[in-house]
Amino acid sequence: MTEEEKKKGPGAGKGAALTRQGSVRRTSLLDAAETVLVANGADASLRAIAGEAGVRVGHLQHYFPTRAELVKAVLERALDRSLERLAVTTGLRAVRDDPSALEGPAGAADADEVVAVVLAEQEDPQLVRLYVEVWALAARDAEIAAVVREFYRKYVAQVEAFVRYGRPDWPAELCRARAETFVALVEGAALLRSGIAGCRSAAMDEQLVRCAVQLLRD
Repeated sequence: MTEEEKKKGPGAGKGAALTRQGSVRRTSLLDAAETVLVANGADASLRAIAGEAGVRVGHLQHYFPTRAELVKAVLERALDRSLERLAVTTGLRAVRDDPSALEGPAGAADADEVVAVVLAEQEDPQLVRLYVEVWALAARDAEIAAVVREFYRKYVAQVEAFVRYGRPDWPAELCRARAETFVALVEGAALLRSGIAGCRSAAMDEQLVRCAVQLLRD
């Protein structure tokens, strides 16, 4: 640990300005955490993650004092990536830090493209495996469960905002229900389409796309 890191104290990786070098180290730690979560699941201890990253546990805890904070950071990074892909596809951007407020040119959003982008993420077996392991951890760890709930709260809020943007004639309750159903459908499909359950077929993919698009616009 550098003298600069020691001065900043534990948890400097959260809510504090990082130097360029610190940002690189934080990214490296998150990469290691993803690898260990995928490989070890419930056994993904801070010691194992530190070992994967080639650092001491104390160095890891300087950025992420607890496992819950580390898992939360991994999830938030995955969510940010998903939201960025959605933003690129739709042309919509979040207004400041409000996940329910989007801005963008009229007609920019296309439900077919959005569904294609979301489902394309399920073609990454490591990403799907990461979520499977995190769900398993959440079933046994209250702190991790809270992180997962917050993750899906933001996910649903983003989809709800997208639905409202495309269908301003729909009441708020319907937009919310459509968003929640969309997330439930896509997340459940991730297990079947990943190969874990061995139930994927071209016919299922076709029906999945049709149902997902209808939830967003019809």
